[in-house]
Amino acid sequence: MKLNKLLAGIPCEVIGNADLDITGVAYDSREVQSGNLFFCIEGYQSDGHAYAPKAVQAGAVCLVVRHKLDLAVTQVVAEDSRKAMSLIAAAFYGRPAEKLRMIGVTGTSGKTSTTYMIKSMLEATGAKVGLIGTVHTVIGDKVRPSDRTTPESPDLQKLLAEMVDAGLDTAVMEVSSHSLYLDRVYGIPFAGGVFTNLSQDHLDFHGDFEHYFLAKSILFRHCAKAAVNVDDAYGRRMRDYVAGELCTYGCSPEAQVRAEDIRLHTDGSEFTLRMGEKSWPVALHMPGKFMIYNALAAFAVCTMLGEEAEALLRGLGKVHYIPGRVENLDTRGRDFSIVLDYCHKPEPLESVLKMIQGYAKGRVVCIFGCGGNRDAAKRPLMGRIAEEHADFCIVTSDNPRFEDPYAIIEEIEAGMKKDNHIVVEDRRAAIRYAIEHAQPGDVILLAGKGHEDYQEIRGVHYPFDEKVVVREIFDELDK
Repeated sequence: MKLNKLLAGIPCEVIGNADLDITGVAYDSREVQSGNLFFCIEGYQSDGHAYAPKAVQAGAVCLVVRHKLDLAVTQVVAEDSRKAMSLIAAAFYGRPAEKLRMIGVTGTSGKTSTTYMIKSMLEATGAKVGLIGTVHTVIGDKVRPSDRTTPESPDLQKLLAEMVDAGLDTAVMEVSSHSLYLDRVYGIPFAGGVFTNLSQDHLDFHGDFEHYFLAKSILFRHCAKAAVNVDDAYGRRMRDYVAGELCTYGCSPEAQVRAEDIRLHTDGSEFTLRMGEKSWPVALHMPGKFMIYNALAAFAVCTMLGEEAEALLRGLGKVHYIPGRVENLDTRGRDFSIVLDYCHKPEPLESVLKMIQGYAKGRVVCIFGCGGNRDAAKRPLMGRIAEEHADFCIVTSDNPRFEDPYAIIEEIEAGMKKDNHIVVEDRRAAIRYAIEHAQPGDVILLAGKGHEDYQEIRGVHYPFDEKVVVREIFDELDK
């Protein structure tokens, strides 16, 4: 594709030949091929301009820069290189988002579950739906693990183009606050958007709640229709940032789509879904009131897109399992339970523990830690919540990354005042300890890892899938 066509409508200055043929786009110099355009993006840990010579050596014929470099190659000086990267990538891949019904889900918690529900609900109407999120990218019958919640814009546009080529008509995706602030989804026209909730997370990146909230709000300036959780304090505020049509959901009487007559069970819930003068009985196959909110969010945005309620509810009824979300593991007939959940933030941890408290016949045992090089302020909060809502806690390691695991644990313990916990830094050993000391009726919560199949230590991803770990421990004990 010609460079001048890729740059149409983008504020920039071209230094050199604008009639170049561009064979591909890249933002990682290690992936540059002959004829590519290379984006020099200024990051928080490195500056892409420093890798421009390597990109040119690898065959890049054009650079997108913030300032001219002393290199004999065509350069595009962009006013905003991140926005330019998103728009150029979209143009290179044929603007795939304009050929799909785009649905974005943002919020601190519930994004993954809500996107899975939306996918199933819309497929029940006959739609062909792709999914992009924390756990997987799903394009037709192809399922790939995801590296991040929302891909960088060139990667995202490539995935959307693959969806178009595969004959899909809808894409539902998780939209992180990072991706909104860093313009990964800039220029994408969203037909629908969902706001789930806002609680403490990512303050290491955003600085404070206000900037975290404002990053989330960016999505709703670019949505034709938006479903917002009116039971959440930040959701009530988010209503003022919605540029398109608004629908509120929740359990409170003011919600336009709401749940009534809620009956919570150990393996799901029942409730009456009400929208205006209409109501439907719903049996949800996943436990927890938070799952009801996710179902309401999915239903609200799908009905806003014109889909029939009955078909949507049939699709919801097919959702029995979401990887790493309140997932019950096989204990091989033992008289205790193990629940795996991705709750690695204060509010989700509290929600899951409260849910387990509601049905546990024995003790609630919580195994948890906190990730390194992330929001450290939440660590004592996680400790306080765990000791308050669990009968016994095992504080362990999560993904320490480049931090000392014991230093992270000490910060968690700073919030713990009760004498109902021990420290077992090795996560496998912590899980084995809980299993070996389980009492009849206990529910052991493995909190924080969820669907992840690795543990990140000093920049290395070591295999660590808790479903596999639990099976291996049972294999050892059953010998």
